[in-house]
Amino acid sequence: MHERSAGIPPTLAAAASAAARFSFLLLLLLVVAGRSSSAWSWCREGEAEEVKGCSRIMGFGGDGSPATGGGISENGRFSYGFASCAGKRASMEDFYETRVDDVDGETVGLFGVFDGHGGARAAEYVKKHLFSNLIKHPQFIADTKSAIAETFTHTDSEFLKADSSHTRDAGSTASTAILVGGRLVVANVGDSRAVVCKGGKAIAVSRDHKPDQTDERQRIEEAGGFVMWAGTWRVGGVLAVSRAFGDKLLKQYVVADPEIKEEVVDSSLEFLILASDGLWDVVTNDEAVAMVRPIEDPEQAAKGLLQEASKRGSADNITVVIVRFLEGTTEIGDGPSEEVAKDQSS
Repeated sequence: MHERSAGIPPTLAAAASAAARFSFLLLLLLVVAGRSSSAWSWCREGEAEEVKGCSRIMGFGGDGSPATGGGISENGRFSYGFASCAGKRASMEDFYETRVDDVDGETVGLFGVFDGHGGARAAEYVKKHLFSNLIKHPQFIADTKSAIAETFTHTDSEFLKADSSHTRDAGSTASTAILVGGRLVVANVGDSRAVVCKGGKAIAVSRDHKPDQTDERQRIEEAGGFVMWAGTWRVGGVLAVSRAFGDKLLKQYVVADPEIKEEVVDSSLEFLILASDGLWDVVTNDEAVAMVRPIEDPEQAAKGLLQEASKRGSADNITVVIVRFLEGTTEIGDGPSEEVAKDQSS
């Protein structure tokens, strides 16, 4: 599922001058030195039910079982479920959030998957603060997209300040979905992914941010960095994603600017899958949608995907969040935003 570029990496001369290259390589040495694996794992609350193939390292109470759970909104318009386990990894760096809030009299669903690298610090911070910051934004209801973009940048800056005392670098992806009014707003940073089932078809509503993508490579090189092959395409030969929270030593090149897409929640929109690349490395978008579609309970569907990814040999942490839109969702709030209505009419 990871994109690869044909051909050979660009020369360092194309990326920067000789002096800039030397400075950048010194910076990379500091990053590499801080990439030692975290010696601890994070345990989260969830139903203590075993999913075959999951690592015995992870689980509520330390019994190795995955964290699972779910719920339904008070207005009955959507249900959700999640499943998460360490898989074959020695540490757990995935986090997730599933919450339903009342904001200015509006029922709002906030869902996210956060896949950490270089340790769990960044992913844990983003899980704890991103959505809380978002719903406090004064324009959250009126201008949701702008509020999301500003909140992602603000949360990233706040994490970098809070993490300044650590010598080991840490970062995190964020694949998020916000249900507000009659809208589903998806915002993504990194290579966790959001996929919807619409009219029975699988549609990716986020893009994996990889360094070999033409626009991402150009942005990195214009900032003075470079992209090279080191087992996969990496920023400076170190990081396999081109956007992330944290990664302070690479922040000039690895930004936390989200790409945002919006969908109208209508009768054609069946469900949403958010998942870390532990799922997408071994299961395609079409396969995931086909497996989830006949399962009404989103928690059971999330556990099924987790089990399938484990059975197929996923080598990474695996986290899945599923949101199912229930009948009558076209009546949520006041209907689609003016922007969405214009997009549909065009």
